[in-house]
Order: sequence, then C-alpha cells, then structure tokens
Amino acid sequence: MKEPIAASGTLQANQTVYPILFAISLSHLLNDLLQSLIPAIYPLLKDNYALTFTQVGIITLVFQLTASILQPFVGLYTDKRPNPKSLAIGMFFSLMGLICMAFAGNLSAILASVSLIGIGSSVFHPEASRVAHLASGGKKGLAQSIFQVGGNAGGAIGPLLAALVIIPFGQRYIGWFGVLAIVAIIILTIIGKWYQQHMALKAAQPQKVVTERVVLPRYKVIISIIILLVLIFSKYFYMASMTSYFTFYLIEKFGVSVQQSQVYLFAFLAAVAAGTILGGPLGDRYGRKWIIWISILGAAPFTLLLPHVNLFGTIVLAVIIGLIISSAFSAILVYATELIPGKVGMVAGLFFGFAFGMGGIGSAVLGWLADQKGIQYVFSVCAFLPLIGMVTGFLPNIEGKKRKK
Repeated sequence: MKEPIAASGTLQANQTVYPILFAISLSHLLNDLLQSLIPAIYPLLKDNYALTFTQVGIITLVFQLTASILQPFVGLYTDKRPNPKSLAIGMFFSLMGLICMAFAGNLSAILASVSLIGIGSSVFHPEASRVAHLASGGKKGLAQSIFQVGGNAGGAIGPLLAALVIIPFGQRYIGWFGVLAIVAIIILTIIGKWYQQHMALKAAQPQKVVTERVVLPRYKVIISIIILLVLIFSKYFYMASMTSYFTFYLIEKFGVSVQQSQVYLFAFLAAVAAGTILGGPLGDRYGRKWIIWISILGAAPFTLLLPHVNLFGTIVLAVIIGLIISSAFSAILVYATELIPGKVGMVAGLFFGFAFGMGGIGSAVLGWLADQKGIQYVFSVCAFLPLIGMVTGFLPNIEGKKRKK
C-alpha cells in the first residue's frame, strides 16, 4: 500500500546547498582524522607500555563505546531540540582528549583520553548528519556520501600523518593535532550559524513536499531495522580487523616495518574513502537495497582470498575490498531514515553509534582471539563475515518517487 506523506521544508531546503555539504564533509574529515590517530598509534603504545593485544582491544572498546552509547540519545534529544552549537561543543571534547592523550603515561590515562574523544564523536555525528540531510535538497544519498567521504578520507589520512609525525617523534606530538581540532571548531561554528538560519527560515516559510513511499506495518519496520543492524555488524566487525590489526598482520606475516604497514593501511583506508562517494548517488539512482547487497556480499570473494596471497596480492585485495565494502553505510543510513521518517537524528545516532560499538566490540574480541590463536587466524575467520550480506534479500522494497504539491 502507498500513501502520500507530507513534510515541511523551505525554498532553501529544496535546493542542494553544496557549500554546506562540503563544509560539513571537511569537518567530518577533521573529526575522523583525529579519531583515526588512536588505532594508528597502537604499535607505538603497545611497545611503550608493553600492552597485550587484549589491552589494545580494550582501548578500542572504551573509545568506541563512549562514541556509540550516547549517540542515539543525542540524536533523539536533538530531533526535538536541535542545537547548532552542539557541533562545536563536540569537537571541543575531542580537543581535550587529544591533549590528554599526548601526556598520558599509563593505560588508565590512555582510556580516559580516548573516552573524551569518543564523547566528542558521539555529539558530533547525529547533528552533522542532520545538517547533511537538511542541505541535501532531496538528494539524500548524495548528501550522505559527501558527508561520509569526508570521514573516510580523514580516517585514511590519520594513519599516514601518524606514520610521518607521531611514530618517529613520539607520543607527545599527538598534541600538535589539536590545531586541526581548533580549525574544525571554527568551521563548525560557521555551519552552526547556517543551521540556525535554516531553522528560522523553516519556521517562517513552510512549504509542503509530498513523498510517496511504501507504508510498512510496525513489525516489518522493526525487522528491517534489525536486518540493517546485522549488516552493520558484518561490515564493522570486518572493518575492525583491518583498522586495528591490519598493520600487525602485515608486520607478522610479511616482516614490513611499522611505517610501511601504516602506508599500506592508508592505501586501504583511501580506497574506503574513494568507494564511499559512490554508494549514495548509486543508491539514489538504482535503489539502496541493491547497493547494500552488492557492497557487503560483493566483498566476500575478495575477503576470502586475502589470507592466502603474498604481500602485493594482499595490498591489491585490501584496496578492492575497501572500494566495495565502503559504499554500504550511506545507503543503509538513508534507507533507515526512509523506514522511520522524521527521526533523522535518532536514526543517525543509532546507526553511527551501533557502527562504532560494533567496531569497538569487534576490536576487543579480535584482540583476545589474536592473543589466543594468532593474528593470521583472526584474518582467516573474519574473511567469512561479508557472507552475512545475504540477509539483504529479506529487506522490503520501500523506495518511491517524490512529487511536489
């Protein structure tokens, strides 16, 4: 059954505001660049403080849980009370975490530092995702891809900068990255002013837009959300193996240096950034369900092959995997917002939070498994995770066409 759904907007809201999309993408780049410094310096921290793989996993778990648990609640709160200042406030927490990390002298201090960075992330993502949604002009997939590619690019650049700056010169140099956090605060303050003006225009100049979509029973919506979360589990557990332990895998199996391993991690993360930009526009054009299916299940042949090839083959396959698997999240997020219209902040907080949580739990579990069975065994097991993408077939077809009234 289909029925028209009315939503309020503005003349400005019906246009794609590219300067704001690129600005929020740049702030996402800076935010995720700062976050990505944490796993990038794991080899340094492991050597400096004689950490086990389990303790390395606990660092990621604490970081990802603080970055995930608050997000749905922040999103739910800001759906009712949007706060343009929260973007800059979130980045301020990250700035404090970086400074504390630079001077942390033991595991407890490291955990406290990554908690602050995680809190900053949990405040940033729901509202930043809402800004991308508001600036989309109806091109939701494109807007989310532009937003996401900034984060993935930052995640790729972070390890490279860590290899060039932190690994050679030491932990204290993490503090210099606080300059980037200050730049991000300035950008987010400017975005916040646009956000505030947008809300004022929306209140003053309402205009109806009617969207025709499939209306699902409540139980089907719940089942669909569960399926999407299962797919997030598959993607981010596998991503945890790559972002947290790919460097250790390359060092152990192929004897590369720490700096070389960081460069190869950069190649994977750069591929993730490049692939992200494709997922949203392709989802807008061909349907998000198909993109989700191809993105996760399509990576399986390559993940299954990766543990059985030489160094060159490993890097080539890692790049291919990054390109394919990275297109899923934008499509999943937009699909979920269409399942639950009017709750962009809550949905973004739920899915960003769950993604970070799965990454953290995955890192902790895989770290324990690496201590028990070895790092190469971890990659052999994780190779099967993308096969979970088969459950995409159970998602309903909900996408309809838009018309103005």
